[in-house]
Amino acid sequence: MEKKKVSFGRIFWPSLTASIVLLFIIGTIIAIMISSVLGSKPVYSVENKTVLHMTLKGEIGEMSKSDLSPSTLSLVNRVGLVDLLYGLEKAATDDRISGVFLELEGAQCGYATATEIRNAINKFEESGKFVVAYNKGEAVSLKQYYIASAADESYGFPSTMFEFLGLGTELVFFKGMFDKLDLEMQVIRGSNNDFKSAVEPFFLTEMSDSSRLQVKRYLTGIWDNVKADIGDEKSIDSKTLGMYADSSLIRRITHAVKYNLIDDEKYRDEVIALIGEKLEVKNVEDIKFKSFETYAQKKFKSNQSINHVKKANIAVIVAEGAVVTDGEGLSSANITKLFQKARRDENIKTIVFRINSPGGSALASDEIWREVKLANEEKKVIVSMGDVAASGGYYIAAPADRIFAQATTITGSIGVFGVIPYTGAMFENKLGLSFDRVSTNDHAVLSTNKKLSEEEYAMIQEEVDYIYDQFLSRVSDGRGMTKEAVNVVARGRVWTGEDAKKKGLVDEIGGLQDAINYAAKQAGIDSTDRMVRYYPKVEEKAWMEIIEALEGDENTSKESEFPQEMMDLYKRIRSIENLTGIQARLPYEIVD
Repeated sequence: MEKKKVSFGRIFWPSLTASIVLLFIIGTIIAIMISSVLGSKPVYSVENKTVLHMTLKGEIGEMSKSDLSPSTLSLVNRVGLVDLLYGLEKAATDDRISGVFLELEGAQCGYATATEIRNAINKFEESGKFVVAYNKGEAVSLKQYYIASAADESYGFPSTMFEFLGLGTELVFFKGMFDKLDLEMQVIRGSNNDFKSAVEPFFLTEMSDSSRLQVKRYLTGIWDNVKADIGDEKSIDSKTLGMYADSSLIRRITHAVKYNLIDDEKYRDEVIALIGEKLEVKNVEDIKFKSFETYAQKKFKSNQSINHVKKANIAVIVAEGAVVTDGEGLSSANITKLFQKARRDENIKTIVFRINSPGGSALASDEIWREVKLANEEKKVIVSMGDVAASGGYYIAAPADRIFAQATTITGSIGVFGVIPYTGAMFENKLGLSFDRVSTNDHAVLSTNKKLSEEEYAMIQEEVDYIYDQFLSRVSDGRGMTKEAVNVVARGRVWTGEDAKKKGLVDEIGGLQDAINYAAKQAGIDSTDRMVRYYPKVEEKAWMEIIEALEGDENTSKESEFPQEMMDLYKRIRSIENLTGIQARLPYEIVD
């Protein structure tokens, strides 16, 4: 039987129509907000004996971000680590909060972030309040379990898969494809940067020995820390946990119970009933659940609204993403202004620089380095590294007075490279295009369609080596090491935070709160007088307040708070967001 091809139009036009309808609906909702809701914004309240429901869906960034995604036309509400940490701290002393129900749903973060969340959960438990974790879904990932293992009690859905196989990574190499295309990547690394492996996929077909060595080392380092943390929580030694992974003994929730990684297998309603018993409520419907993420974000926003008005004495500058010269995120244009603002504020006594970055532009890194150095000369700068602070991310940390990192942080990678594609052969052999040039001097035309001459290659190599030498000097000055000593641990090599501490690249193993505590102590700020101001400033978006209220909590009656037409439009948005792929459904809705 001949298969019929699906035409482009049958996919494109329904998708385009859905996007246009979605934009129209969003516009209508905003209009309704302005006309009938913003004047009486819903009041967020927390009742006695409330249980905070922590789900940690999707990406966990450094700071929360609420926006409309232009690419997917969906509402994005990214939770921030600083909100989570602050929320757990405040919930511990909030008499209205009885405990936390931890039910992870695909948390996306690095192991350093996961470690910070675990530590905050442990700290919360010291208040005497409970944390009950529930592992569910098609499969429980190692990272998901790693976070949930911090809970006093942990349960799992009976038929859920359980991944406890250790850590590994797979790299893709492009050279074979480039060869077929007659495309060549001309790679120039620092002369001894043999560990700077990010460019290897462009000119190799497999990992080099140096790359394999460093990847194996940092994966093993992270895995050892994960085993140690889980082992401390579950009273299982690391060697036994390693054996579990090697033997693939734990593949389902049933196995996790058998080998004491979780307490028991239960259906969700049984876990809810267990929480009800802790609260001594007769009916599980009477349990007052509140979104932990919403609680944390509101607490943090409220705190920062006050601290940006009052005279704060500690500034925390958050830098996340690739280092670039301009634009949003970790751009030198933004970060340098924030440092200048904090440095010139007489009330700010110390600065904590939170970095979560794989690096990027050498120029932008140097611009930020300069401002960090100037700030550190006036008021001490303390660096707190997140999941990754490597290459340019380490460059901007180097002039700080002290550097904190988690044992599982990825850092180092002190090295540089350049990549110049040669496309001339591809265009000529594949498309029949040829190129000719006229110039007044030998090197006036440096084109990707002309292969570098030996002299030109040497010129670029010299520039790359110059930047690498400058990198070594920056680290040498900041860390109080000789350039020769820095070079030994540099060469583009990646280290875990734990190994970086042994090599002198990091001072302390600890998280963001540890760095803030140290900064306050060094500045002579008493805990009762401490006022922390985060940069960039958290922006309040009224329309996101409405969306949060529309999504609400499990036992919140939303219909009574909003006009019915608004609820209908919001539900329509949610249904359109799910229109992925080819649909088989009615073109209209049947209503009463």
